[in-house]
Amino acid sequence: MKIVTDCAADLPAEEIEALGITQAPLYINFPDGEVSALDLTPDEFYDRLAAMRPEIPSTAQPSSGMFSSIYKKLAEKSKEILSIHISSGLSGTINSARLGSEEAKTDVQIWDTLTLSGGERFQVLAAAKAAKKGWSIKSILERLELLRKNTEVVYTLDTLEYLAKGGRIGRVQALAGMLLKIKPVITVDHEDGKYTTVSKGRTIGQSLDLIAEYLHKKAGDEPQWVTVLHGKFDESAGALSEVLKKKLNISKLEVMRISPVLGVHTGPGIVGAAIVPMKLMSDLA
Repeated sequence: MKIVTDCAADLPAEEIEALGITQAPLYINFPDGEVSALDLTPDEFYDRLAAMRPEIPSTAQPSSGMFSSIYKKLAEKSKEILSIHISSGLSGTINSARLGSEEAKTDVQIWDTLTLSGGERFQVLAAAKAAKKGWSIKSILERLELLRKNTEVVYTLDTLEYLAKGGRIGRVQALAGMLLKIKPVITVDHEDGKYTTVSKGRTIGQSLDLIAEYLHKKAGDEPQWVTVLHGKFDESAGALSEVLKKKLNISKLEVMRISPVLGVHTGPGIVGAAIVPMKLMSDLA
């Protein structure tokens, strides 16, 4: 079985290589041309983003033709292809994947994670590890369903400027938020895979505490795999890690960077976490 995903999953290169995952690139359109997000390190991206202010680049999902090409190549090696993607509530990537499958005339199982970033990564990792263990497609999809229901992704932002410029929130809402210096706590809804604001802080420190409280309500005392994620916000990522250690029963904790293609819409000042019950991942190690 071959596993396909997109770079919104925030998978490190070593995981992609070790698990034989195929990653369809998402593209960032700068004034001087289009760049694959796979070709930019986070620091390179945020340096270019800062140089562009007050403008921001746009993003483009992979084309159906690109997916068609990927699927045709993989179909030569495997009869089973599982393509796992960023929430349909946040991107049209999954539609491109479906069209690509039709164009390639290949049998591809398309899976909507209804999330992104670290939450999407957990699902891709589980599928790839289960496939290596010889699990059936049916068993893998059953596990992905459990992960989709039980994974949480939540974050806060230092500024609403980038969400507003990217059209992700209304300008009036953004202006009011910026004037009041509000730091919203945003999660991805399990039902429709879209962003929803669950609380608001007046400082980053306050919002980090709100993130920890929100995750504790969801996770209780059950052991969790926790991934703290940030754009270019090391200090706050460290602070969130310490707060979560006090609030959650953590089996595994890591700190990672957010994909440049997601950073377009958030700017460098994003920090948050993805968590999943360890029992849904531990048998795949």
